[in-house]
Amino acid sequence: MKFHRCKTCVETDLRPTSKFDENGICLPCRSVSKKSLEIIDWDKREEILQDIIAWGKARSDVSGYDCIIGVSGGKDSTVQALYAREKGLNPLLVSCVYPPEQVTHRGVKNLENLIELGFDTIIVQPAPLSSKEMMLYCLKTYGNLFNSSELALYSSLPITAIRYNIPLILLGENPALAFGTAVGGSEDYIANNMKHTNTLQGGDPRAFAPPSIKDNKLYWYRYPQDDEMQRADLKLVYLGYFMKDFNDHTNARVAIENGLVTRDGEEAKPENIGGIQPHVALDDDFVIINQMMKYLKFGFGKCTQEVGVALRADLMSRDEAKELVKKYDGSYHQSYMDKLCRYLQISEDQFWEMFDPFVNKDLFYKNSDGKWILKEGVDVW
Repeated sequence: MKFHRCKTCVETDLRPTSKFDENGICLPCRSVSKKSLEIIDWDKREEILQDIIAWGKARSDVSGYDCIIGVSGGKDSTVQALYAREKGLNPLLVSCVYPPEQVTHRGVKNLENLIELGFDTIIVQPAPLSSKEMMLYCLKTYGNLFNSSELALYSSLPITAIRYNIPLILLGENPALAFGTAVGGSEDYIANNMKHTNTLQGGDPRAFAPPSIKDNKLYWYRYPQDDEMQRADLKLVYLGYFMKDFNDHTNARVAIENGLVTRDGEEAKPENIGGIQPHVALDDDFVIINQMMKYLKFGFGKCTQEVGVALRADLMSRDEAKELVKKYDGSYHQSYMDKLCRYLQISEDQFWEMFDPFVNKDLFYKNSDGKWILKEGVDVW
């Protein structure tokens, strides 16, 4: 088995639901590269955005809020909140936070900073013990630490929107255009179908919860049914679609200027985090291990995604990106594995016993030290 890289960036055709054209070019390169963005009719997009803003304002009489924005306090959500306010919207921010044992002090500080920038914010905290139990279940069942927590992250937005009568929900990047994840995404600004992404799998929490967790513990994980969303007249919109420079690098600069705290020192070294950017994954360290797991399942990790964004912004050459991917994809510091195992109350041997069945054996082999190594010749550039 072999996997192929996009001819212009480094995205792979093994990303679930990826979409390459007949020339071997991925969807993001066809949609959000610097060259692609130059030919977009931005005036037309601004007209559409103004119509959306007017739609939200016309429905704010009950709550007083024009829209809901999901936030973590990171670079993207900080930029979304600031941009929405600049456009004259009065947003209610909703943050679905990690359990106290999981969230970093840096993450707490960044969320505090966003609130201090003057935004009303609701904090959603699913029960920590159930969250931990579901994470372990998803590790065993899917080889993914975050199925359940991502479901809560996204479900909390329409749940809050329905409860507070705020039908406009603004999200950030469109996963189809940013990363090439076609199913559940769209090739424009409409996000109403996002619960059908590969990770959320339709929004049914029972898929991610062991039988020991009762239904009454799953409220924040239960994505509203389509008929519920239609009755509430919900409109989910990818705000990044309307912003000329909504990308990792611009968002980081703007967010840092507005108080964002990034990784530094040992916690920012690429060999320790598996990527090159110190301004991503700020509120949680377990994502570094999950990205390593993704690498062993699909042949690409955090670095592939980050350099792809940089390539499409003309910030590096493909040869530079290739070397970075080879060097850092799948890397992690042992301290993050130790922290995860302590949190889940398992040994590292138990972790690998659970995860090894999910490793793509067509791409990786286990060496004499018990480490998974990418086979020669399977990565086609």
